[in-house]
Amino acid sequence: MIENRQDLEALDSADELREFRAQFELPPDVIYLDGNSLGALPRRARERIAGVVEREWGRDLIKSWNAADWISMPQRTGDKIAALIGAAKGEVVAADSTSVNLFKALSVALRVNPARRLIVSEKTNFPTDLYVMQGVIEQLGGDLELLLVDGTEEALEAALATRGAEVGVLLLTHIHYTTSRMYDMRRVTAAAHKAGAIIVWDLSHSAGIVPITLNACDADFAVGCGYKHLNGGPGAPAFIYVARRLHERFTQPISGWMGDARPFEFLPGYEPAAGISRYLSGTPPVIAMAALEASVELILEAPMEAIRRKSIALCDVFIELMDRHCAGFGLELVSSREGAWRGSHLSYRHEASYPVMQALIRSGVVGDCRPPDLMRFGFAPLYLRYVDLWDAAARIAEVLRTREWDRAEFRSRQSVT
Repeated sequence: MIENRQDLEALDSADELREFRAQFELPPDVIYLDGNSLGALPRRARERIAGVVEREWGRDLIKSWNAADWISMPQRTGDKIAALIGAAKGEVVAADSTSVNLFKALSVALRVNPARRLIVSEKTNFPTDLYVMQGVIEQLGGDLELLLVDGTEEALEAALATRGAEVGVLLLTHIHYTTSRMYDMRRVTAAAHKAGAIIVWDLSHSAGIVPITLNACDADFAVGCGYKHLNGGPGAPAFIYVARRLHERFTQPISGWMGDARPFEFLPGYEPAAGISRYLSGTPPVIAMAALEASVELILEAPMEAIRRKSIALCDVFIELMDRHCAGFGLELVSSREGAWRGSHLSYRHEASYPVMQALIRSGVVGDCRPPDLMRFGFAPLYLRYVDLWDAAARIAEVLRTREWDRAEFRSRQSVT
């Protein structure tokens, strides 16, 4: 039990990750609890970007495609991400956005068993996943069907058991974007394969924050974004994983020149590159890719087991403090109290979630909202301190107690929530 702020200072002193905070640029008057939406800026990312802009682009110009090896950044960065998600070198490439990579993965996955025309997912999946599935069905036409079920292992297994012979693809987000609920990847992947289906995992809320074992779980495809827990910056390149056993069997639908076997021979006919490189399409965004690569390098310096332990501990402490200081103010925790089954963010329901969060942001506690009534608080172990949670809970309690949020200025909705 946490008795006082000094107890949390003691936890910070004993924290095996405490030195990493200095590697990030954080405003001194802000408690940043939104790293699950946009990670903080790593100092080395700033330095890497400056080097690319000032030296590689500014001085060396086009020579840097070779001299600085810009051309291999997608594969090089992909190999580093692979180490975070339990994949092997040559199975991950950094490219495009999560939505584009989902389209690639889903389009290819549906070709593995073309007679199977059913895509299965869960009802409250992240909108981009739902939209891409709908878009693929519209593009490919025919008798493709989308089945959305309740988001539990049991419901998914039941759907696979009853309609397994029809299921071509199961597409799931590993950690739910609102509730933070985490699937048992090994169990769900095994169930999909038992039914003869291909599995596609969206790792956007789990890459870089929880241990992931794609190869050990025998996963087929995975995608994820670079700007949440990978701290690659707003709109950072995403990534796609394809199990090596599937590399040479198919080509992906966006057959751009960077996915060609010999792009600089400028041949009129497309020949897919070997391995994961065939999942590239256009020219890599060098400046953005440099930031992502630098950040992933930093994360790899921290043991993932330590990141996960602190993530669970931070969430547990926050729940305890919120229970104590914010009871009676209309909050309802919708995330699991069991650390093993959640990611690294917590969602609370409140009928005035949007104005409450705007008031909190004004007070220096930064989280975000998801409709209709959820407030999300994210916990980034590499730069968040335990004492930050004490101060955040106190500010949240004050905003709720005084009803500071109940002002017109906090009810006007901004474009991004």
